[in-house]
Amino acid sequence: MDHSKLKEKALERKNVKAAYDALETEFALLRDLLKARQSAGLTQAEIAERMGTKAPAVTRLESSLSSGRHSPSIATLKRYAQALGCHLEIKVVADNNQRPV
Repeated sequence: MDHSKLKEKALERKNVKAAYDALETEFALLRDLLKARQSAGLTQAEIAERMGTKAPAVTRLESSLSSGRHSPSIATLKRYAQALGCHLEIKVVADNNQRPV
């Protein structure tokens, strides 16, 4: 069974689907970070150097967002964005059909 079929089968379970959906924000952030790094033509090692850290730290940062095992600090995400020549924006957005309190 390949990855896509395994994922499809797993997502048929309500609890797995709920957990997967709950990680959408992290997955979206990871996609944005990777896209920005690729657009900039930079490697993890180059980002690490610009952040003043080592390449394995950038690898852990990128993988932590997809695994959900660790939430990087806002300061770390800002340093990553700055290393790309970007800035970090964080927004609070009301869920569909709900008014903020």
